[in-house]
Amino acid sequence: MVKGYIHSTESFGSLDGPGIRFLIFVQGCAMRCKYCHNPDTWAVNKGEEKTADELLDIAERYKSYWGDKGGITVSGGEPLLQIDFLTELFKKASLRGINTCLDTSGQPFSRSEPFFSRFNELMDYTDLLLFDIKHIDPAEHIKLTGQKNDNILDCLSYLSELNKPVWIRHVLVPGITDDDHYLRRTRAFIETLCNVEKIEVLPYHTMGKYKYEKLNLPYPLEGVEPPAEERIKNAEEILCGKTRTERMT
Repeated sequence: MVKGYIHSTESFGSLDGPGIRFLIFVQGCAMRCKYCHNPDTWAVNKGEEKTADELLDIAERYKSYWGDKGGITVSGGEPLLQIDFLTELFKKASLRGINTCLDTSGQPFSRSEPFFSRFNELMDYTDLLLFDIKHIDPAEHIKLTGQKNDNILDCLSYLSELNKPVWIRHVLVPGITDDDHYLRRTRAFIETLCNVEKIEVLPYHTMGKYKYEKLNLPYPLEGVEPPAEERIKNAEEILCGKTRTERMT
């Protein structure tokens, strides 16, 4: 029986997939994103060990609130670092009739074995992916996250080949990810994909700063303020192709 290293859970998520979601935050991430608000999830092989059935039994207590669209969303950390556990969790969720959503940055993705076969099996039981595009430029991506992005973009291309539904997310950080040139490049890449159902611009915030202080870590974006409303609107118009007002109507 595979157990997962779990950081925490939340009962009523409304921003992490369709409907009301039961959120499972797994432990472990190879990225070191400068704007990360969950540095407490970075360490691997930490957290509480849980089985898939234990988590699903807890999740189903809230099933009456999910409606037709809700279900479970697994976030992190980076869930793909625990792909065998994630597959077992989603497989059992599917057997229980629970909608499954994966929140990932795609960093562990590879078309090499044994990962590729495991990823394909996971996709058989994944209904939707929330996929973060951290930065479109390879050099800037390394500066922002400490990792390359070629395999990440390849993961998105492969998901398009599978026609697996994806919601794209992009965190807007002043001076880092809000440059119009990079936003247009990101949009051009998204237009090569056939499976994107939604694009979300997530304004950078400092609500996770206290966690760095608690962990005795320097805050990487000290002095950086959240983006102005006009820059958020500008990014939405470039990435989404229409204004926020148009998307809400």
